[in-house]
Amino acid sequence: MSVNRFQHIDLRVCDMKAAYPFYAKLLSAVGFPAEDSGEKWKVFVGTGKAPHRPWFAFIEDVSHRPNGNRIAFSAASREEVDRLAAIARDTGARNMSGPRACPEYTPTYYAAFFEDPSGNCLEICHHD
Repeated sequence: MSVNRFQHIDLRVCDMKAAYPFYAKLLSAVGFPAEDSGEKWKVFVGTGKAPHRPWFAFIEDVSHRPNGNRIAFSAASREEVDRLAAIARDTGARNMSGPRACPEYTPTYYAAFFEDPSGNCLEICHHD
């Protein structure tokens, strides 16, 4: 049996009021369609059965400072990268770069790079 080794993301944001609508729309589009949020933690859940179902959670930390780490979401095609990048842009992504070919990674790498409202680095990518 093959197991997906990804389990969850536990992210800090500096402003929940700005982060929540951004992630609610983006995470639903990239494959976390269900929400299981509490008062403090906002949690979006992927498909599958527990305990192997991936999830993406974030919590407010007003002292959070973004760094060079990046979270990348996989897309099934270049067209899906374009579609998801448009959603990210429409929901308030900052410092958007792409979508574009990235031959510096691999000859078939195609991606969009952006930041969430707290400055956390994100990416949507596809490569053959």
